[in-house]
Parts: sequence; structure tokens; C-alpha cells
Amino acid sequence: MSQSIHLTAIIDPTAELGADVEIGAYAWVGAGVKLGAGCRVNHHASINGPSRIGQGNHFFPYSSIGEKSQDLKYKGEPTYVEIGDNNVFREFTTVNRGTAPDAWTRIGSNNLFLTYSHVAHDCIVGSHTIFSNNATLAGHVEVGDYAIISGLSAIHQFCRIGTHAIIGGCTKIVQDAPPFFIADGNPAEVRGVNAVGLQRKGFADEEIKALRAAYKILYDKSLNTSQAVDKLASEYADHPRVKVLIDFVRSSQRGIIR
Repeated sequence: MSQSIHLTAIIDPTAELGADVEIGAYAWVGAGVKLGAGCRVNHHASINGPSRIGQGNHFFPYSSIGEKSQDLKYKGEPTYVEIGDNNVFREFTTVNRGTAPDAWTRIGSNNLFLTYSHVAHDCIVGSHTIFSNNATLAGHVEVGDYAIISGLSAIHQFCRIGTHAIIGGCTKIVQDAPPFFIADGNPAEVRGVNAVGLQRKGFADEEIKALRAAYKILYDKSLNTSQAVDKLASEYADHPRVKVLIDFVRSSQRGIIR
């Protein structure tokens, strides 16, 4: 099938465009961009490189993908963006390349980035996430699969958001947000298990019950984090969902929100 490229679009000669790509009026596709089949780049959207982008992505007007890192340490070295398939980047969304030489910012597949959301340099975003309007990641943030970051929330650099976590609107995150839980507030607190979200994703009642029990142990004020994790490991070592939680907490570098 043929490509559809508006006469006013600017396409660098080194850009590689897959089949059925649509490029709108006054859009920009820069040097070193590889754009997979079926991607749509709406009018005035900008994709710079080096960037490697999969199939079926939709870039709405004025989104800016693959611009250089905003980190002051960046000195112009070649750095990269990698994006999977079937993502939606709404108006004014920004995604920056990595900072250090040969560093990557990576985004998985089937994500939804709403207006003015931002993915900074060296971030890793999984798949099936939702970023509401003005959701903002600082550099080196990791976001797990199926996480939701609500509007006007900001994630501090080097923090992690666990799989199936939900971050409430206007929340300030300065430590790791554990998987399966709700974090909300400024400063953020963990409010409980994301039970409704887990039900919608097909979690069994037994799984949610186990995560509720794990939450009570992890946030027992009579235990410090190490003691709570040891207790979880002794009581739920064979439970796959709770094991994800245990591994997340044990691997935390910034500590978890408590």
C-alpha cells in the first residue's frame, strides 16, 4: 500500500518510512528516524532522531518525539528513542532521547499519552500504560506495565512506578510506588490496593485478597520495611503476585512510599 505524505511535510532523506504511513501538513520527520508501517503523524507533529518507532503509532498535532535530552549534562552525543507498536501520543506530548552516549529512552506498546504528558530522557515505560493530561516523568524513571499516572502528577527522577499501580491526580512522587497499589497526595501516600483496576484487568478474587493482606503487612506501622518484607516472604513466598511486590520492594534504590 502507498504512503500518504502531505506536500508541506518535511521528511529528512535519511528517514525510513514503512508502508501505509501518513504524514500530515507541516509535520517534521528528522534524520535517523525509522517509522514503522501504519503510523500516522498529524499536522505540525515533530519526530526527530535517532528514533526507532514500531507500527501503528499515532502522533497527534504538536507532539514532539525524539528531541535531545533536557539534561544539562547532555553534550550532543548520539542518543536514542525506541517506541513499540500501537501507542497514541496526543497533542503536545513530549518524549526526549537519552543523555549519555548511546543511551536510550524506551517506550513499549499500546500506551496512551494524553495532552501535555512528558517522558524525559532515559526513561523506561512498559506497555498498556495510561498517562493523563500533564502527567510528567523526570529523567531515568521506570513505569511498569498497566500503570496509570493521573493528570498533573509529577514523578521525581530515578523513581519507579510498579505494574498495575495507579497514581492519583496532582500527586508528587519522590520514592518508588509499589505495584498493585494506589498512591495519592502531596506528599504521596499509599492508600490501599488498586482493587477496581485489578478487577477490570481480570485478577481473581483470591489474588486481590492476597494483595490486600500483603498491603496490611507492608504498611503495618509496627514493622520497618525490611521486617515487613521478611514477613511477606515467609507467608507468601509461593504467591506469584505478592512475589512481584516483594521483589519490587527489595530492589528499590530510593525506598518505597510508606
